[in-house]
Amino acid sequence: MLQQGKLQKEIALFINRSPSVISREIRRNRDAKTGIYESNVAQRAYERRLQTKPKFCKLTGTILTNVKDRLKDDLSPEQIAGEARFQGIPCASHEAIYQLVWRNKKQGGDLHTHLRNKGRRYRKRGASKDKRGIIPGRVDISLRPAVVDQKERVGDWEIDTVIGRNHKGAIVTMNDRRTGLLRLRLVDSKEAGVVTAAAVEALSPLAHQMHTITADNGKEFAAHQVIAEKLQINFYFARPYHSWERGANENANRLVRQYFPKKTDFKTITQEQVQWVEDILNSRPRKRLGFISPLLTYNQLTQVAFV
Repeated sequence: MLQQGKLQKEIALFINRSPSVISREIRRNRDAKTGIYESNVAQRAYERRLQTKPKFCKLTGTILTNVKDRLKDDLSPEQIAGEARFQGIPCASHEAIYQLVWRNKKQGGDLHTHLRNKGRRYRKRGASKDKRGIIPGRVDISLRPAVVDQKERVGDWEIDTVIGRNHKGAIVTMNDRRTGLLRLRLVDSKEAGVVTAAAVEALSPLAHQMHTITADNGKEFAAHQVIAEKLQINFYFARPYHSWERGANENANRLVRQYFPKKTDFKTITQEQVQWVEDILNSRPRKRLGFISPLLTYNQLTQVAFV
């Protein structure tokens, strides 16, 4: 019918199919060189896809054991499935792994406790006005170079704090936007001088590879000019209540919260424990990095063996 010059709508009506089905068939199976749809070429393309498409894999035996072990290593279902594909070993889809987790939860199991949010829904937050005051010398994110938004270069960092119980103690979280490399420092308070000292100490070994750092509008970053001067970088602030402008850092904070949940008394933890979490997160395969770890990605891109 195509060779006779019939329209796709006419073909769809004749064979009792949706026009979108006809359009998709022609687009997927036409000759890549000529752009012409021929039945023998289409059939071969269909058979190739059958051979290469992922095979259904049941969550049983060694596959089930491996999935459970990786869940207990705090990997997400997507990371488990992606890592398996990268290594070429059999594994079920991430949807099947999630279904396993929910079945396990209904049966009284604890696999769900290893998920980032332990099965809880995200809560949207927002406000119309910023009530936290103005930070002296604040440079707005609108003045930040556009290249930072592209996440193509190493050295553009974000910074924030995760707060302990009763607002006592904090963990300063710092991450590279391109690679996801994370630095964590435990501090006694959110006082600007304390946070500044911790940030400078943690980032000084990497300062020669840094360009910018972006923070929220917390008063703990009131001494931002000191950080910028010590590290020889440019310091920017996201707009108030625009957390998505520091999305990578918000995600990093959620990862840290998996190990130090809200209401955790930070007086009972040590920098050694915080360093242990940093090492775990830097060594964990990430989907956006092709299931390679942030540490390996950073080392490959900078040609520096950072440990």
